[in-house]
Amino acid sequence: MASRWWRWLRGCSWRPAARRPGPGSPGLAGPPGPPAAADAHAQVHRWKGLDLSQIPYINLVKHLTSACPNVYSISRFHHTTPDSKTHSGEKYTDPFKLGWRDLKGLYEDIRKELLISTSELKEMSEYYFDGKGKAFRPIIVALMARACNIHHNNSRHVQASQRTIALIAEMIHTASLVHDDVIDDASSRRGKHTVNKIWGEKKAVLAGDLILSAASIALARIGNTTVISILTQVIEDLVRGEFLQLGSKENENERFAHYLEKTFKKTASLIANSCKAVSVLGCPDPVVHEIAYQYGKNVGIAFQLIDDVLDFTSCSDQMGKPTSADLKLGLATGPVLFACQQFPEMNAMIMRRFSLPGDVDRARQYVLQSDGVQQTTYLAQQYCHEAIREISKLRPSPERDALIQLSEIVLTRDK
Repeated sequence: MASRWWRWLRGCSWRPAARRPGPGSPGLAGPPGPPAAADAHAQVHRWKGLDLSQIPYINLVKHLTSACPNVYSISRFHHTTPDSKTHSGEKYTDPFKLGWRDLKGLYEDIRKELLISTSELKEMSEYYFDGKGKAFRPIIVALMARACNIHHNNSRHVQASQRTIALIAEMIHTASLVHDDVIDDASSRRGKHTVNKIWGEKKAVLAGDLILSAASIALARIGNTTVISILTQVIEDLVRGEFLQLGSKENENERFAHYLEKTFKKTASLIANSCKAVSVLGCPDPVVHEIAYQYGKNVGIAFQLIDDVLDFTSCSDQMGKPTSADLKLGLATGPVLFACQQFPEMNAMIMRRFSLPGDVDRARQYVLQSDGVQQTTYLAQQYCHEAIREISKLRPSPERDALIQLSEIVLTRDK
């Protein structure tokens, strides 16, 4: 279901990044009108494959704000309806139902991996494996496994080792949530109290470590050294991503590249490498491995960009955690970085990580009065375009088409 910001966005037109009156600021006229949308799309594709740190930040903004002068539906690039025919001609209901076909008993099986004798540690470790999460990562992994198997030899079965990768992906993700909540001193997650608020920070760190160790044991049991190497990279990326988040860049050109690198390491690496792992297990072709990796990377980045948008546009009840949380943590996400181009006074707030009284509220007002939300959403759309371009290289199948539809769901989700 489209969120409130999505319904609002459908009635908006894209505008150049003109400065508008902010809190206590006079209004100024904007720059000249945008070039043709086709030219802008070509420009976006040119910079997407490059090192963003080498691209002037203002040019990146211009590319995004000049594209699609009338975007009435971000998802117009792909439309399917429930219970519709896929590109392969076969019917399915929706990606989640299709993915769950191979994930029945997911959380029960994860809890079996957590072989713990101490009752308190067991309760802490199983706390988030209550079946109330989106299971977005396991769904993608299961669908990718089938899509790659069908592409390789038309096999309609998911190997036990591929299903284990789905479990491992969810375990690594959950362990990272437990650790992130400790670092952020978060009090709520998925609509309930966090592990650190109930049991304390020290015990929460240990619970996260235990989940990671159980995931590592399950990974070793698969016995494929290539897959082990692929997924251990995820844990390194998670740590490096957290370090990137703790820092900030004074140079505006470097700042956006820093943000996207952090986004990849903290969110997209897990999805990308999990997709690659199941492709390695199901198909010997390195070209397929790269397709799976690129799909996961692009969808993962888009997922986090929309998450950063929702931090400004959704209410706490929808998100299951407080909104404006990133600003309160001193983080400058996509909407803030884009808004900064219209309101340069935000630079000082970014560098002091919104630490002065009133900074968070003022920054939020600037973002909502700017085009930061729309520009970040459009950037997410471009990553989803790329994901679809990659996955469309595989042989047609219901699972391949479900992965295409998941890209649309990433853009239109409201929590």
